[in-house]
Amino acid sequence: MAQVIKLHPASSLRASCHQCSLSNLCLPLAVEESDLDRLEDIIQQGRIFSRGEHIFQQNAPFRSVYAVRSGAVKTSIITENGEEQVTGFYMPGELVGLDSMSNETYACNAKALERTSICEFPVERLEDLTARLPGLQHHFFQLMSQEIRGSHQLSILLSKNTAEERIAALLLSLSSRFQRRRMSGTAFSLPMARNDIANFLGLAVETVSRVFTRFQNQGVIKARGREVELMDLGALQMIARDPERQSL
Repeated sequence: MAQVIKLHPASSLRASCHQCSLSNLCLPLAVEESDLDRLEDIIQQGRIFSRGEHIFQQNAPFRSVYAVRSGAVKTSIITENGEEQVTGFYMPGELVGLDSMSNETYACNAKALERTSICEFPVERLEDLTARLPGLQHHFFQLMSQEIRGSHQLSILLSKNTAEERIAALLLSLSSRFQRRRMSGTAFSLPMARNDIANFLGLAVETVSRVFTRFQNQGVIKARGREVELMDLGALQMIARDPERQSL
């Protein structure tokens, strides 16, 4: 059963986000100090989701977007054949559900990959607040633009690249995202299992394992389970070919 956690007052919400290394990512930091309490007022609750628990499900009524406060989230869709297709991974400071903004229902499933803390923003109240606060509106538009750009880049990645290029691009993406959270960009734990990586990149699990082994034998990475150390970022960038793909 999900645990409900007490929300902090506006002033401590800012401090909490800063302590979580989200000072340049989280919605509360997109508004002036004097308006922070107005944003805090629309947050319904903070919730803890256990690994494997759904945050929302495909085709359920669309009511809120969710900010990942800690942990990680996987999104996926169920195809007409009943198969799962992983569509993205979300880390602290990132919003889940933006792809459903124009719909009445959620376009995908969102599931916690590990113990994950989530803040919920009801869409109706968020839309009203963004209309009143230009800084928040601008930040929200930036997030939606990044979502669209990421979808375009993923389409290009999956249609043209080799398995090595796809995996190198994913590792570089994770590296840059960890760095933006003031964490190590060269030594980190993968929040997702290799079968999720394979599904997301359109590869067989065996192929993902072979590429990881090949990269390790070449001295590009060190990997043990989900723990990964990037030994040669330059080599990974050359494999990925296009540095723009780091932002997937």
